Amino acid sequence: MDYAAILDVFTRYGAIAIFVLVFLEYMNLPGFPAGIIMPLAGIMAAGGNISFPWVMVITVAAGLLGSLVLYVLGFTGGRFFLEKYMNKFPKQRPTIEKYLNWVQEKGGMGLIAAKLIPMIRTLVSIPAGVFRMRLSQYVVCSTIGIFLWNLLFVGAGYFCGEQVLGWFAAA
Repeated sequence: MDYAAILDVFTRYGAIAIFVLVFLEYMNLPGFPAGIIMPLAGIMAAGGNISFPWVMVITVAAGLLGSLVLYVLGFTGGRFFLEKYMNKFPKQRPTIEKYLNWVQEKGGMGLIAAKLIPMIRTLVSIPAGVFRMRLSQYVVCSTIGIFLWNLLFVGAGYFCGEQVLGWFAAA
């Protein structure tokens, strides 16, 4: 999905579109780039279409829900889903494994930090389920990491406007 298509969806459907697109982005589905979705939500807030606090609530809730889907897949499907996912990105496998092992060793603090690393931030939900991280710990740590990530991107759109899209489009 490109900038114009996302802007059109946001304009037509408002908060519902923000929720759905952020939810899909946190499930790591191709075509839903955070570097466009989040700043556009901030730009909408700056334009008065929706309040900034409401955008943050929507994006954090959608991000947590999308992350929980991957956590449940990891929890119920175990290593199968993790291997299948990493086989999809063979060149990045060593990097992914490095960060996943780091998160397993560091627990909740590792999860918070991983939620701030592009690509790893969405993938980390699967091994958190595989490693059987306590659901309460997962939810709290994920919420903190998601909030910080979304605050950066939504805030950048809110304060810097459309010029920020060029900065984050690759994220």
